[in-house]
Amino acid sequence: MTTPPPGLRERKKQATREALREAALRLAVERGPDQVRVEDIAEAAGVSPRTYNNYFASREQAIVSAVTADREARIAAAVAARSAEVRLVDAVTEAVVEQYTNTGERDHRALLLITTWTALRHAFLDSTAGIELPLAAVIAERLGDTETHTARVLAASVTAAVRIALEAWLRPAGIASSAGRFAAGGLVVPSGSLPDQLRTTLAPLAPAFDAAEQGTRP
Repeated sequence: MTTPPPGLRERKKQATREALREAALRLAVERGPDQVRVEDIAEAAGVSPRTYNNYFASREQAIVSAVTADREARIAAAVAARSAEVRLVDAVTEAVVEQYTNTGERDHRALLLITTWTALRHAFLDSTAGIELPLAAVIAERLGDTETHTARVLAASVTAAVRIALEAWLRPAGIASSAGRFAAGGLVVPSGSLPDQLRTTLAPLAPAFDAAEQGTRP
């Protein structure tokens, strides 16, 4: 089924959200996250602080959103685009790995902030929760199963696995910089390969995905 294009109201909301998250990231890079206020982000985006609060609950959420924006929708779309001949668990794994590791220079700068500041790391990890519902919808369609909770359980398991992988990857290394902003935030050195971490935490889900697929075959 083709999804209709968003209407004018929705496009305006999307544009406002985009302006806020881009302003949040730009100011954080320029000043350091602790020197950025919600009022500063709202002013830079040309909206009121009240409007800002309709989109983001904190400055950290806005900054992280500049990196994670629409990632959950892209993961779901990538799974949906895979051939039905591809194992569902493989389709999900490759979609997750692709969307979490294909980053440009801009995202690398943002990830440096995230690995430096504790509050940003927490917001980054919390953003994984957005994966569940879009992915559950795609899994349910793939399985032809909209009556049970199987798709939600599988999607929730993927969300948990991704968070565990990111936690392992962002494990604090106990290194402090002489620069105040690094010492205050708690510098983290990413550990190992993120694609490997993701594949390792998703691998135990394969039997459940395979069983769900087999249960839908005639």
